[in-house]
Amino acid sequence: MSFDEETRDSATAREAQVGLPARRAAVELLSAVIDKKQPLDDILSRSLATGWMFDLPQRDRALARAIVATSLRRRGEIDRILDTFLERGMPDKAGKLYPILLSGAAQLIFLKTPPHAAIDLAVRLAQWDPRARRYDKLVNAVLRRVAKEGEAIAASLDAPRVNTPDWLWDRWVARYGEDRAHLIAAANLIEPPLDLTVKGDPDHWADQMSGRVLPNGSVRLLPKGRIEALPGFEQGEWWVQDAAASLPAHLMGDVAGKRVADLCAAPGGKTAQLALAGASVVSVDISKTRLKTLGANLARLGLDATAVAADAATWAPEERFDAVLLDAPCSSTGTIRRHPDIPYLKSPKDIEALTALQARLLDNACLLLKPGGTLVYSTCSLELEEGEAQIAALLARNSGVQVDPILLGDVYGQEDWLQAPGFLRTFPYQLDLGTPEWSGMDGFFAARLKRNK
Repeated sequence: MSFDEETRDSATAREAQVGLPARRAAVELLSAVIDKKQPLDDILSRSLATGWMFDLPQRDRALARAIVATSLRRRGEIDRILDTFLERGMPDKAGKLYPILLSGAAQLIFLKTPPHAAIDLAVRLAQWDPRARRYDKLVNAVLRRVAKEGEAIAASLDAPRVNTPDWLWDRWVARYGEDRAHLIAAANLIEPPLDLTVKGDPDHWADQMSGRVLPNGSVRLLPKGRIEALPGFEQGEWWVQDAAASLPAHLMGDVAGKRVADLCAAPGGKTAQLALAGASVVSVDISKTRLKTLGANLARLGLDATAVAADAATWAPEERFDAVLLDAPCSSTGTIRRHPDIPYLKSPKDIEALTALQARLLDNACLLLKPGGTLVYSTCSLELEEGEAQIAALLARNSGVQVDPILLGDVYGQEDWLQAPGFLRTFPYQLDLGTPEWSGMDGFFAARLKRNK
């Protein structure tokens, strides 16, 4: 071996060794999502506190997150590519072989990692795993072919379609038509920007952080670095909240001086909006742990609310409320661009169970209202059962409430956010700001109701 070859190989080995912990963390996270059906946000939190991400520097943490998110967003394409090169299919009882190949291919095709580093690291990960160890040569051979041919295969695929599991695609086509389903799926492939709800002067904060002010007053940034390092975080001048997620609280109108219940309130973005608007807020959540997070968020923001740990479906306080906000637990299919694990965690059976819970929550929310009081119901779901059908069923069984139509002025003049008979419905492909990385919003449904006097 020549001196130059030896030097190059030593440098490659050092580079691989430096990058190994981040890739190992990514494989562990992917395995938890795919094999154990654990939500990515939950396992990320645990991993950062005590797990694989705990000792990683910030740069490696960001890399691990990018690998995981890309692997999940592009899983359909990557599966097609891997199937092309796995003549006998994916071996059974192979430990973490699949997440190793999935993450390796994601790096090669979509993150543009140099092949020598991505392939060597993947082989090392296979050798580290007791069950995948005997497939290290397979990992090397398959990823070498991915490096040479994978990009061309990916270019030949309809990416939005193949990256959307059949169960979701079929639902969206049936509900919205194939063209709109394709727009939704395409938006889900793009890393979303970061939206901030600011306590005041959005133009100032947009200027401070090189952002843009949205029609609703949110400040939009392209994500980079740690959120905690952004100007105004420590001073409590803003909180992270997608533009669509800020709309339900806004639909309640002027809440200054009113007594308002925020049901299923944690982590507290909507509670913060209501408190900032001058409401006396009671924040209800079944999880004491999530309520602690809500309390910490409000403390940073310098805002107050009364926290109650209770089941919002049965909670029965002595005094009724002027207004109730119910942002109900749902399938979250409107937030896939932010949570690319959702298509692989949820199923039609989950939607069926969630709609039953939503109905119970709605029934109790109506009981909490004073005569003439306002109820806003919302979900971050694109599914009919969790939105329009849920409200239709409520109106059929409860003659004491009626729809209070949402008007154009309630949605900042954005006519495409309105849906007959006066509902809010946003889609991930909306809020076009000129380029894909700046555009988009979460898919949300909201209805405003009044209790009869």
